[in-house]
Amino acid sequence: MPEGDGELFAGDAALPDKAAPAPHDPSLDPAGHRARLRKRLLTGGIDALADHEVIEFLLMTAIPRRDVKPLARSLIQRFGSLAAVLNTDPRTLANHPGMGEASAAALRLVAVAARRLARQVVREAPVLASWQALLDYLTIDMAHLTVERVRILYLDTRNMLIEDHHVGDGSLDEAQIHPREVIRRALDLGAAALILVHNHPSGSPEPSRADIQITHRIAEAGRLLGIVVHDHVIIGRNGHVSLKAKGLI
Repeated sequence: MPEGDGELFAGDAALPDKAAPAPHDPSLDPAGHRARLRKRLLTGGIDALADHEVIEFLLMTAIPRRDVKPLARSLIQRFGSLAAVLNTDPRTLANHPGMGEASAAALRLVAVAARRLARQVVREAPVLASWQALLDYLTIDMAHLTVERVRILYLDTRNMLIEDHHVGDGSLDEAQIHPREVIRRALDLGAAALILVHNHPSGSPEPSRADIQITHRIAEAGRLLGIVVHDHVIIGRNGHVSLKAKGLI
C-alpha cells in the first residue's frame, strides 16, 4: 500500500468526513494555518495562494491528519511548477514519497475539472471567433504531455466544434495520420472544415519539416473534396505556433 494515504483505504469508517478529529483539536491545525489558507482562498484573487499552498490545500482533503506543507513543497521541487504537478501521471504522483492513490486523485481532479471547463467554453462558440479560448483549452490539455499527441478538431459550416478527435500518440507522420482517413472522417461527420493539433513534448512549438509536409498533404486532400484546413496548431510548454499565422498553409 502506498505510503501517505494510509487509513483512507481501510473502509468507510476511515473516510475523512467521518473520522477526522474535531476542528478545535490544536494538534490538527497549529496556529490556525489551515483556517488562514481557507480564508485567503475564499476572499482573495487568483494569486491569493502560492503554488505550493494550492497543492497543500488540495492534499488536506485526502490527508486530513498530517501537516502536508512539506509534501506540497516536495512536489513543486520535483516536478517544477503547479501546472506540472497537476498534469503529472497519477501513478507517478501516487508513488511519490508521502503520497498515495487518494492524494493523487485529489490533485488529478483539478486537472480534469480545468480541462472540462475549458472544453465547454470552446464548444459554446464558433471556434474561429473564440480563438484564444481554443488556445487556452489546448494549452491546458496538451502543453505538459510527455508524449506527442495528435488531434483533429472537426467543424461545421458555422465553425462550431463537431468532434475533438484524438488520433493517437506518437510522432506526426503518415504512419500516424493518413490524409485520406482524416478527410474521410470529415465527410462521415458532415464537417466543412478542420484544424490539426499536436504537441511537442520538447517544449518548443516550432514546426518541423514533417509537420509542414503532412499539413500540406491533408490540405490538398481536403481541397479536392471541399474540406477546408483552417490551421495546424502546435502546442509546447513554451507557447504555441499557428502554421497559418506563419504563412505555411
